[in-house]
Amino acid sequence: MDSIFGSYTLEEVKLMGKNTMLNHIGIEITSIKNNTIKGKMPVDNRTRQPKGIMHGGASCVLAESLASLGAFLTLKDKSATCVGMEINANHVRPVKEGFVYGTAKPFHLGKKTQVWTIEILNEKQQPVCISRMTIAIGRLHLKI
Repeated sequence: MDSIFGSYTLEEVKLMGKNTMLNHIGIEITSIKNNTIKGKMPVDNRTRQPKGIMHGGASCVLAESLASLGAFLTLKDKSATCVGMEINANHVRPVKEGFVYGTAKPFHLGKKTQVWTIEILNEKQQPVCISRMTIAIGRLHLKI
């Protein structure tokens, strides 16, 4: 079976994170195979909340980054783009240090929308967060 990600290589996908939030908070894309995209994120001063545990928003950043990149890699029309419409997250376990690991896989790949599920685990492979994201596919017209 062909990959939903086309001919993109892991190195090409890693370069897409350069000079973005991924780079700023240390998210690293680690795999794009078996129709999933995986990454890891450090739990450190960039991703912790004041009580010393990983900020829930950081989980959402990891989830949205993986799902958005995954969606982009599936686009056959190179003039199209994808943007997040909705994300939800259930935080089930705190993390104080180390890394968390996210795996995003498509639930629905439509012409105008995609839905992705993202699981985030700690270093002991215990669940930290389960998330779902809806992505709009189309042409983006911004006036800045």
